[in-house]
Amino acid sequence: MKKKLLVFTGILVIGLFFHSVVDSQARGVYQIPTVAIPTVTGTPTGPVALVRRDTDQDQVNVRSGPSVRYDIIGVLIPGQEVPALGRTPGGDWIQVSYPGVPGSVGWVYSPLLEVKDSIPIVEPPPTPTPQTTPTIDPTLAAQFIVEEQPTRLPTFTAPPPLAIPTYSNRTTQTLRGGIPMGIVIIGLAVVGFFGTLISFLRGR
Repeated sequence: MKKKLLVFTGILVIGLFFHSVVDSQARGVYQIPTVAIPTVTGTPTGPVALVRRDTDQDQVNVRSGPSVRYDIIGVLIPGQEVPALGRTPGGDWIQVSYPGVPGSVGWVYSPLLEVKDSIPIVEPPPTPTPQTTPTIDPTLAAQFIVEEQPTRLPTFTAPPPLAIPTYSNRTTQTLRGGIPMGIVIIGLAVVGFFGTLISFLRGR
């Protein structure tokens, strides 16, 4: 009985040993790596536009057309490279490849990019039209209309005519004999002076 138990125990130990060896080899073959597997990314071919690093902006807007009137469809960060597809006739805007948007293209203001190669001129998309036409509420506008009351102008009243007195030439009064009155007065004064002088001399 003891011999059978020892044989059974030995067979069990040998079986466990081979099972552990086979299991470890299987895990070594089929073990999934725990580290991140690097993905292969393709580099853009053809003309490339580099977002300038010396800009004061943290990100650069990508628009649906070459103007600020177009909607913003995405952003680029300084140092990012994107394929350059074309430019406007004036060279103010650059068309770049931007997947994930309608047409997979966008427009960036050219001073924010550095294009390494020459790119062709492309036709810009039509200018977007506003979806709603702005209208002015006449009731609201009437509240801001200030009507100025007409002021009464002062009436002009003509002054009364100025009465200017007239002076007649003063004629020299003369006596009937034709002797001027002034000479008579002077003569009487002279006679009175001499009379006074004579009276004074007599009194001495």
